[in-house]
Amino acid sequence: MERIGFVGLGLMGGYMAQNILGGGYPLTVVAHRNRGTVDALTARGASEADDAAALASQCDIVFVCVPTSEHVEMVVEGEKGLRAGAKAAGHKLIIVDCSTSEPTVTRRLAASLESDGITLVDAALGGTPTQAEAGQLQAIVGSDEETLARLRPVLETWAGKILHCGAVGAGHTMKLLNQFLAMSYGAVFSEALTIGAKAGISPQTFDSVIRGSRMDSGFYQTFFQYVLERDRDAHRFTLANAGKDIRYVAALADALDVKADVAHAVSDLYASALDQGEGEKFVPELSDIVAARHQLSLF
Repeated sequence: MERIGFVGLGLMGGYMAQNILGGGYPLTVVAHRNRGTVDALTARGASEADDAAALASQCDIVFVCVPTSEHVEMVVEGEKGLRAGAKAAGHKLIIVDCSTSEPTVTRRLAASLESDGITLVDAALGGTPTQAEAGQLQAIVGSDEETLARLRPVLETWAGKILHCGAVGAGHTMKLLNQFLAMSYGAVFSEALTIGAKAGISPQTFDSVIRGSRMDSGFYQTFFQYVLERDRDAHRFTLANAGKDIRYVAALADALDVKADVAHAVSDLYASALDQGEGEKFVPELSDIVAARHQLSLF
């Protein structure tokens, strides 16, 4: 049976690792700032490695679920990183990057790792923490067919749907396109609510027209669960992560020489919220931030 490693036991990664372990796979993790997750996994039979190099030396497949491409590169290329550990052990390793990363970085890193017999694939995540806990995430994959066939049984422990989008980098590209839509919805909803409030339209009236119409969606419903009910747990995705993702979208468009005015405008709105120190707030709270700039309260 494949020996699995996991780096990045955050809100999504902790549940994914839990489901891998529940699928019967030997699991090794590295220390995380949230010791509670590590302790819970080791109590259920997981092992803990001292660093990423030690992890790589003990595993056949390592999943990485960290905030940015910069973090991925640190985990892989650091002095005690995955590349160093795999080379020292002399075995071929598969690294699965489940982060929302820059596709250009993903492809460059994959090409570099190939020279050491290490395969990098991307399996970006679609879904919520609730779906992660239930093992029902989407795995948005960029990989060759042979590697995906080997990975599929492990992916199935935490993914309800595996979507093969093409070669390495395609998964991260498709995830960024998804995030472009999502973060744009958040920006549009926030500005629409503020315009409406200025014109005397309450969020409740707004919702009575949109809900159940062609403009309704799962994203809309969780966003408005916060707007109407002030339920912060309805849509747990921070503005810091949202700002990073839409910044990556704009950078990808620039790299492809696409004039992406909308992507840059959305990126600027999220960046302005981050500049105010609002990064730890969740995406629906952008509606309050935009309204407050016009001396309005939506609630």
